[in-house]
Amino acid sequence: MAVNRIDARRRLVLQFGALVGVLGAASLARAADAPSQLRIGFQKSAVNLVVLKQQGVLEKRFAASKVSWIEFPAGPQLLEALAVGSLDFGLTGDSPPVFAQAAGKELVYVGAEPPKPRSSAILVKQDSPLRTLADLKGRKVALQKGSSAHYLTVRAIDKAGLQWSDFTPIYLAPADARAAFEKGAVDAWAIWDPYYAATELDLKPRSLTAVGSDGNGLSSNNSFYLASRSFAQAHPAVVSALLDELTRADAYVWANRKESAQLIADFSGLSLATVHLFISRRPNAPTAPLTPAIVADQQRVADAFARLGLIPKSVKVADIVWHPSKAIL
Repeated sequence: MAVNRIDARRRLVLQFGALVGVLGAASLARAADAPSQLRIGFQKSAVNLVVLKQQGVLEKRFAASKVSWIEFPAGPQLLEALAVGSLDFGLTGDSPPVFAQAAGKELVYVGAEPPKPRSSAILVKQDSPLRTLADLKGRKVALQKGSSAHYLTVRAIDKAGLQWSDFTPIYLAPADARAAFEKGAVDAWAIWDPYYAATELDLKPRSLTAVGSDGNGLSSNNSFYLASRSFAQAHPAVVSALLDELTRADAYVWANRKESAQLIADFSGLSLATVHLFISRRPNAPTAPLTPAIVADQQRVADAFARLGLIPKSVKVADIVWHPSKAIL
């Protein structure tokens, strides 16, 4: 009996030692994977990233890394910074990655949020004579080149039975586009939230886009998380951890809508009314690696730009999709 007790104790000691060894190895793997710095690019529309920033979540989780946050007015500017090595990770809409890939930028899709078709629109002033998408013929439309609004406009023109040459795109960043829209220097404006929500509350414009006065029926308006290829290859566990934290942030937003709106308003300077409006158009948005369906949807975006000659060459979206199964977690 005494021998059995000794054997049992030995087994427990060995099991405990093995567990400590596993946990120690995991800690060493995390330490080895942690970058010296983590530079995150985001926009005012990046709800989950803004919540993480305001709560200091990543600074706590990646205590060994210097976490930096850089705000951008739109996705094209963010991905340009990512491509030249000034960023490691960021969020954009559907079109910026297509333009970046076509330009040979070294970046990869690492995650996606569910579609947000209600979060963008093509706006006209309340007293505008334009009533349908077909009325855009011969008109000036403001939009950010290479942004999600660019693809929304492509789809709107196609639905109206028009050619890209039938109207004049005026390529402007959101702040400049709003100024042009207010002055009447353009006839319409393709834009996304929260700029859309702020304009809707301030100016009471009308929307020309189909179904429910928003982008529904035209564009899925997917949001993507991207990383530089070198960062994703060197720090796969960090990328996976970021996706996990983003999903937790989304759950927080849904469970604490009032507090989340205040966090976003405090950071962005947007009114609470604007924040509540644009969050109301945003579905539950857990973050996960790209599914085949999302890759196929994004390929349609790329093919549309290629057909119109708006990018220099056709691209295969799947070529720059990160596969977490290859990550050492």
